[in-house]
Amino acid sequence: MSPAASRARVPEEAGSDASVVLRSLDDPTDFGEIFRRHAPALHRYVVRRLGRADADDVVAETFHVAFRERHRYDPAYPDARPWLWRIAANLVRGHHRAETRHYRALARTGVDPVLEGHADRVGERVDAASVSASLAGALARLSKGDRDVLLLIAWGELTYEEVASVLGIPVGTVRSRLHRARKRLRTALPTSTTTREEEDR
Repeated sequence: MSPAASRARVPEEAGSDASVVLRSLDDPTDFGEIFRRHAPALHRYVVRRLGRADADDVVAETFHVAFRERHRYDPAYPDARPWLWRIAANLVRGHHRAETRHYRALARTGVDPVLEGHADRVGERVDAASVSASLAGALARLSKGDRDVLLLIAWGELTYEEVASVLGIPVGTVRSRLHRARKRLRTALPTSTTTREEEDR
């Protein structure tokens, strides 16, 4: 979509991500607001997928690509998260082997890179570590497609429709992959953990 066409479809919500992206076509510095809004959540997501060593580079590249391609953004979508997560998902795919190694290491150490440093009590640390180790081992055994769907929903906090858009697959496929991934996780995680997760849903 050309910049002129994009401007002709300015979204009604002046504070939406779409309006910010469109404004950045005239004033590139405005794009910094998209970074401020979404970089922290995206970074947490990528850290859990790849570990800290690769997360900074992937997030930086995600926003670099988004900035470069912002003239293609469809302003019919007020929330930029699916667009950003789609870019990040493509970059994460290039780290598939590193991601699997990351989960195997996490399964051995039991240290969640996002939770580390945020549990105040020793008991919380031990409980979080045991859950992380079990979860990481199970994630390492999931297929790439099932893992993508599960983690975009669980850690990326996207809807089924947004995940379908990110991965370019039908919503029905998202549902079937998620069902399969959850079934496999239930057999791998401690009973108390899976029960707690089911109650949360």
